[in-house]
Amino acid sequence: MEEHLQENDCHLIQHDGGYDTVGSIATNVVDGFTMVAVGDLIVSRAVTKSQGSGFGAVVKILHDGDVTFGNLEVNIFDIRSFTGYPQAEYGGAYHLSLPEIGPDLKAMGFDILGRANNHTLDWGVEGMRETSRVLDESGIVHAGTGENLAQAGAARFLETARGRVGLVSLATTFAPMFRACDPAGEAPGRPGLNPLRLAESIVVPPEMLKNLRQVRDALPGCASGHGDSARVAVAGATFKAGDKAGYSYEPDPGDVADILRNVRRGKQFSDFCIVTNHGHEPGNWSQEPPDYEQSFARKMIDAGADAYIGHGPHLLRGIEIYRGRPIFYSLGNFFEDDLGTPSGADMFDEYAKDPRVDTDAEVKVAEMARGFTDPIFYESIVTVSRFEQNQLAELRLYPIELGYSKRFADRGIPQFASTPQAKAILERLQKLSTPFGTEIFIENDIGVIRLSPTSP
Repeated sequence: MEEHLQENDCHLIQHDGGYDTVGSIATNVVDGFTMVAVGDLIVSRAVTKSQGSGFGAVVKILHDGDVTFGNLEVNIFDIRSFTGYPQAEYGGAYHLSLPEIGPDLKAMGFDILGRANNHTLDWGVEGMRETSRVLDESGIVHAGTGENLAQAGAARFLETARGRVGLVSLATTFAPMFRACDPAGEAPGRPGLNPLRLAESIVVPPEMLKNLRQVRDALPGCASGHGDSARVAVAGATFKAGDKAGYSYEPDPGDVADILRNVRRGKQFSDFCIVTNHGHEPGNWSQEPPDYEQSFARKMIDAGADAYIGHGPHLLRGIEIYRGRPIFYSLGNFFEDDLGTPSGADMFDEYAKDPRVDTDAEVKVAEMARGFTDPIFYESIVTVSRFEQNQLAELRLYPIELGYSKRFADRGIPQFASTPQAKAILERLQKLSTPFGTEIFIENDIGVIRLSPTSP
């Protein structure tokens, strides 16, 4: 029998009437340990040698961290020797990068990456495996994918001078065929990503739900008068009543249980455990996290995570400090350098382009014009979390911008925002973080969150 104890106690496992200490859920790094974390890495080429001093100043911060994290949202391989092919189910774009990006990310300072996201299998299992090979050869630790669910969900570890870091990577937004599974009897396991499945409901006013029930009952083949009276299923969508129209999500209990176990194990074998979640819910238009996520993120902290890092909607969301640990609901984009070629035929069809006439760049421009025209998708932060006395002591937020006004081929590379833009980014983040009780001070174009040793 396993007992869940207080924050600074240990997990104890009962064996023959006694208990063995198997791991602490307290942060266990040396005082002064720093975690640098950014959001999505959509980068198609090596950039460390071709960019100016603006990018170099950002890279210096990445190098200064004891651990530096980002979410890798591209596949890495050479199309000339690649044996796979673009999948019919893909993450909205066929993100692709050249093999030299592995050593280049290492040169930037990235040493641990999340891999579970809606682009993990854009190029099939072959693309996933080739990306893993490049990262392994580059000396970058990565988590979130594997040959079966056990491998995809397992924590992966980085050794640092100030403590061992574990990473558990998961995704809520993915194509159905991306989901890894374990063997069952004679059936082998399936390669893929570590999933958190969400059941979506559309929230509508009670009177509208009544009307939807009437629509359902009038449709041929639809059951009426049975099942959950508080919900109505019509044409593949589930509706429920609420005070405010929107979307609601319920995490799959089995997936949550698997993830909690992997987080607990990750902390038992490390001094500092990161949980990272890639999700677009309720949509890239929302600067607020989905309704399930605060409870889920707190469960991860309670299970032993020292930081929860969200990404996916390509824009910033609020920050919460829970039990002396940071929760980032979305860190937006760090790179938006989407020059990777080629694009699959399905993407040409999606944007009514002809590969015999139109170019891959024209397809990418059409994709960005559909939903990423607001400059806020090109504004983000670099976060530096410093830990003292086994909890977060200070969090510094460095505003960056990715060249929204530049031509397509030149945009997407981060540099520090100018004073007016930095102020706007941080003031927006202040507003988004206020509902979580987080106070962000702005000092010399940098956001600062300070905690006392007794902060809850």
